[in-house]
Amino acid sequence: MLAKQLSVFLENKSGRLTEVTDVLGNAGVNLSAMSIADNSDFGILRCIVSDPDKAYQVLKASHFAVKMTDVIGFVCPNTSGSLAKVLKHLSENGVFIEYMYSFSNGDVAHVVIRPTDLEGCERILAEKKVDLLAASDLYRL
Repeated sequence: MLAKQLSVFLENKSGRLTEVTDVLGNAGVNLSAMSIADNSDFGILRCIVSDPDKAYQVLKASHFAVKMTDVIGFVCPNTSGSLAKVLKHLSENGVFIEYMYSFSNGDVAHVVIRPTDLEGCERILAEKKVDLLAASDLYRL
């Protein structure tokens, strides 16, 4: 149940994030989840959007450096230790997570991960009965 994530490289200057959200909004693309990491020179906006292909095209046309990457989304209970339990399944099987971001909504937490081994990660999560999110569900959050 792989989903497409966009990574947008942004100069660290005022208004760049506004420009991205403006381009996406004008194209009718909704942001479902996002994370921003930065250093002194640039930032990386990682996001899940309602229409990844359209978002990629409009951002490219607006001269943004953008990349599409496969990620895995899953749901776990929004309780202490639930995420640790899922991550333990992965680490015990040698799956390294490059990055992750999440958000909670009531009783559940939605998690997006980028593992080094997508297929292995997906298989382990399915075997352990983790509630994987279909890409279409992740795009609509």
